[in-house]
Amino acid sequence: MNRPWSRIGVRSASLALLLAGVAGGVYLGKGHEAQQFSAHDAALEVAQVDADDMQLLKLRQREHVAARAYQRQAEGDAAEKAAAEARTAATKAHTLNTKMVEAKKAEEARKKAEAGGPVAYAGPIPASCNEYSGSRQIGCALMLDSGFGLDQFPCLDKLFKKESGWNYRAENRSSGAYGIPQALPGKKMASAGADWKTNPATQIKWGLGYIEGRYDTPCKAWAHSESVGSY
Repeated sequence: MNRPWSRIGVRSASLALLLAGVAGGVYLGKGHEAQQFSAHDAALEVAQVDADDMQLLKLRQREHVAARAYQRQAEGDAAEKAAAEARTAATKAHTLNTKMVEAKKAEEARKKAEAGGPVAYAGPIPASCNEYSGSRQIGCALMLDSGFGLDQFPCLDKLFKKESGWNYRAENRSSGAYGIPQALPGKKMASAGADWKTNPATQIKWGLGYIEGRYDTPCKAWAHSESVGSY
C-alpha cells in the first residue's frame, strides 16, 4: 500500500471517531438535561399533590368541626325543648294533683258532716207542734214563727214530704236540688245560713221564705205543686 494513502485513512478514521464522540457527548448532554427537567417537574407535581392533599384535609377538618357544632346545637335545642315539655308536664301534674287533693278534702268534709248528723235545733218548740218530731217539729215551730197559722202546716208537711221526705240530706243528682225544700241549686240556701248543708232549720227557713215570696202561703204552694208537679 502507498504510504500517503495510509496516512489519509488514519486521519479520516480519527476524524470520524472525534465526530462520533462529539455527537455522543451532545446526545448525552441533552439526555442529562432532560433527566434534570423531568426530576424537577416530578418534584413540582409531588409538591402540588401534597398541597392539594393538605387543602383537602383542612377542608374536611372544617366540615367535621361544622358538623359537630351543628350536632351540638341540635342536641342543645332538643334538650331545651325536652326540658320545657317536662316543666309544662310537671306544672300540669302539680295543678291536677292540687285539684284532686282539694276535691278529696271537700268530699271527706262532706262525709264527715253527714256522718255527724244534723245540726241540733236550739229554738223554742210551741206546744202545738209537740205532736210532730224531728225536722217536722222544727218546721212547725219555724212556720208559726214566720207568721203563718197552724192550719198551714198540713200543706207544708205534704209539700216537703213530697219533695224530700223531710230529709235534710236529700239530693237530686240529676238536677242538683238539695235539702228539705229541694232548693235548686242547693247553695241558694246559703242566704239563710252557712250551715245549709247540715242544718234542717236553715233549710226550712229558706224554704218558708221562698214559699212566701212566690206563693204567699204553704197551702198555695202545695196547690201549685199538685197542679204542675213542682213548686
